[in-house]
Amino acid sequence: TDGCIGDWAEDARAVIEAQSQGPVVLVGSSMGGWISALLSKKIPERIAGFVGIAAAPDFTEDGMWAGFDTAQRDQLMHEGLVHLPSDYGAPYPITRRLIEDGRENLVLRAPLPMPFPVRLLQGEADQDVAVDVALKLFSHIEGEDVRLTIVKGADHRFSTPECLALIEENVAEICRLAEARA
Repeated sequence: TDGCIGDWAEDARAVIEAQSQGPVVLVGSSMGGWISALLSKKIPERIAGFVGIAAAPDFTEDGMWAGFDTAQRDQLMHEGLVHLPSDYGAPYPITRRLIEDGRENLVLRAPLPMPFPVRLLQGEADQDVAVDVALKLFSHIEGEDVRLTIVKGADHRFSTPECLALIEENVAEICRLAEARA
């Protein structure tokens, strides 16, 4: 319950800087898509490409905060914590810090240059990240080689054999393109 998007983006940046040399290809699912977008802004010189799977930029503001009722907002602001139900297990603890830090790290309110190949993959049946979010991210990215693939019937986990093959194909393509640009 102590983490937040800014911390996780800094952790990812630290790993990239400590464990790699030269350009990297980012692959991010859900919140990892938001973290990848933040890294694209913070260290663009290190990014050679991005594959986003059900990317969820700005979800703390546009999904959580916007969906909270007055009682949940009051509880969060006064107690610092609210629990949201999860389809995947125990309820999610949402902290005031997570929401406030999310506001400091929004990526869809200002230009989002991605001067490298981008592939966004989105499930049409995703109940956690709507297709509209993928369309908004796709439209918002400033780049010359940006593609969005929407898969009919695929959910947020994007983990059927066909979806996994699509991820593999797109990562391989971005790696080939990055290598050709190097």
